Amino acid sequence: MPSPSSRAQEAREALASRLRELRLDAGLTGRELAARCGWSESKSSRVEHARTPPSDSDIRAWCTACGVPEQAADLIAANRQADSMYVQWKRLQRTGLRRLQESGVPLYEQTRQFHVYCSNVVPGFFQTPGYATALLTSIAKFRGTPDDVADAVSARMKRSHVIREGDHQFAVLIEESVLRYRFGSTEVMAAQLGHLLSVMALPSVSLGIIPFTAPRVSWPLETFTIFDRRRVHIETLSASIKETQPSDVGLYLKAFGNLAELAQYGAEARSLVTAAIDALTD
Repeated sequence: MPSPSSRAQEAREALASRLRELRLDAGLTGRELAARCGWSESKSSRVEHARTPPSDSDIRAWCTACGVPEQAADLIAANRQADSMYVQWKRLQRTGLRRLQESGVPLYEQTRQFHVYCSNVVPGFFQTPGYATALLTSIAKFRGTPDDVADAVSARMKRSHVIREGDHQFAVLIEESVLRYRFGSTEVMAAQLGHLLSVMALPSVSLGIIPFTAPRVSWPLETFTIFDRRRVHIETLSASIKETQPSDVGLYLKAFGNLAELAQYGAEARSLVTAAIDALTD
């Protein structure tokens, strides 16, 4: 998999190529575009060859000069994303797990509408201390991070206050398999599943569970969270990927909608949870 720096450079080059295509489609030379934008021809060349990253105002001017101002928003988002789109967990967690939990608090508190899909674990803000301890311990061991699991769990629990406080709405989807994957002891899992039943009753939460037997029209995806329909965080084994380009956010919203059609809610969802609890003693 490419390194974060090479991924960022690829994103810059893709943006530069797109800007060049806009100029060519408009029938403009580099000199003509520069004249319309009020800068030097050499600047246009540096931007097109990904040697000089354009500012937001540069992109707006470029799109206006080419007669496509409506494309500026997507290109600006792509430009902003170039340096932050792909960040390895090793880099994010180099000082331990606590600081990473704390760093997400401002975004969680500012977000009003969450769309969350989890295919592998219980969503973080629904986790109990026991479940979070078992999960974060396995992550710390696998990645070789400093052992600050207890502090990280405490920070995660504090971050979870958003499900009970403030003006936040949570549309959450999980695969039924999440109910069956065991982290911690039988008692830990029973407590976690019981906690899921309690959070399902919160007015701020809509929890859908996609059963094993659902006829799939959408395949299981990597875990992702959409914040206020403006940005998406995707979690892979090696990295955290952030998407802010409107078209990419829209793609994840479409995927969420397709997955939501497969889910069960209310009494049917609760029955899936209680069946998983019963299976713990089988």
